[in-house]
Amino acid sequence: MAKSNLQTESRQYVKMTETPIPKLIVMLGIPTTISMLVTNIYNMADTYFVGQIGTSASGAVGIVFGLMAIIQAFGFMFGHGAGSIISRRLGAKDIESASRFASTSFVCSIAAGVVIEIMGLIFLEPLVYLLGSTDTILPYAKVYAAFILLAAPFMASSCVLNNILRYEGQAAFAMVGLATGGVLNIFGDYVFMSRLGLGVTGAGISTAVSQTISFFILLSMFLRGRTSSKLSVKYLTREWSEVILICKTGFPSMMRQGLSSISTMFLNGQAGIYGDAAVAAMTIVNRICFFIFAVCLGIGQGFQPVASFNYGARKYKRVRQGFFFTLLVGEILLGSSALVGMHFTSQLVALFRDDSRVIAIGSVALAAQLVALFFQPLSVCSNMMFQSIGKNGTATFLSILRSGLFFIPVLLILSNIWGLTGIQYAQMVADILTFAVSLPFAVNFLHKLSVMEPEAVETANTGGEGEAGE
Repeated sequence: MAKSNLQTESRQYVKMTETPIPKLIVMLGIPTTISMLVTNIYNMADTYFVGQIGTSASGAVGIVFGLMAIIQAFGFMFGHGAGSIISRRLGAKDIESASRFASTSFVCSIAAGVVIEIMGLIFLEPLVYLLGSTDTILPYAKVYAAFILLAAPFMASSCVLNNILRYEGQAAFAMVGLATGGVLNIFGDYVFMSRLGLGVTGAGISTAVSQTISFFILLSMFLRGRTSSKLSVKYLTREWSEVILICKTGFPSMMRQGLSSISTMFLNGQAGIYGDAAVAAMTIVNRICFFIFAVCLGIGQGFQPVASFNYGARKYKRVRQGFFFTLLVGEILLGSSALVGMHFTSQLVALFRDDSRVIAIGSVALAAQLVALFFQPLSVCSNMMFQSIGKNGTATFLSILRSGLFFIPVLLILSNIWGLTGIQYAQMVADILTFAVSLPFAVNFLHKLSVMEPEAVETANTGGEGEAGE
């Protein structure tokens, strides 16, 4: 068994450090992209099925989306934090250390999910109001949110399992778990809502059950020995410094997801001034744009393990090649999707809610956010690169720009100046500003990598070892 594991680990090392960069990123990015698309399809399915109930019910989906972002913020912090470290440790051939970080992050995510579940259920109504609910949306949002909270431990820990698999270069295994859960959720929405007539309760049941099944599928990959790192109580760290390192490395993800939830609260609050139709419209637009954005995000997540593994192996040229390839693919995919989508903004919004006011508000906001897609690949690639190689301070700063440092002030300023029109254009302005700030960081670091390349080659030739550092 030990010999078989060593052979598997050796093959994985060769795969991650010698496979041509375009082929490797596509190989890792396609399963992740499929996972992202399926996940977003089932999110859109919730929006579609719930939208058949009414405009207020449709708005509840946007409210609960903020709650899911909170749960995922903790899951991604532990998942991306451990995954980045694990990948670099595997690149440095430190298997035991990788297992220690995997086991510790897994347990931490379950504990965080349980705390969120208990506190959320105790303070359910205040929480839903805090997320931006109106009085008319409240009854639907409370029911939906309760089921999401029940599944919180499974949702948070699934994020960890999924990201460890990705960072190990096992994106196909991650895809199986996420895609299966997504398909089951779509099927569950149809059965519980359309056939059994359970309304929002059916949507909540479907989401909770599918998330739980997805968790067990992902967990089985570790229990069946399909991974280099292992999950076991014996690997739990005794050092708080390692827990802190996981949190520091994953903090950019926590900020990105957490601010996404906070920005959703602000957006729902500002849109709510103009009625449930405005909340529903912005919810629908965000779902459509995130579905398109998921393609870029999937390819970017294919780049993350390539960056971290090769940075740990001191193969800096491959990190640079991966960045430029991912950026090019992202611009092509998002740019072409945006150009097509601009011709069908009204029709796309109408798919989810056939309400003239929702369509009128949503079509303008959608057109603006489609323009913003051209500016997102550079920001995403830069943030992912810095987080993957352990540049936690830079990654954290860049992660707070889009949904926090820029979006919230822009939203408040533009809504006060232009009212509803300001709300519709706020995200586009925030994305352009994020691009402008991210660009010099990326250019400067890529130049540093080009200088480091000859040093890494010289160290390898003289037999030097060691990881590039956290």
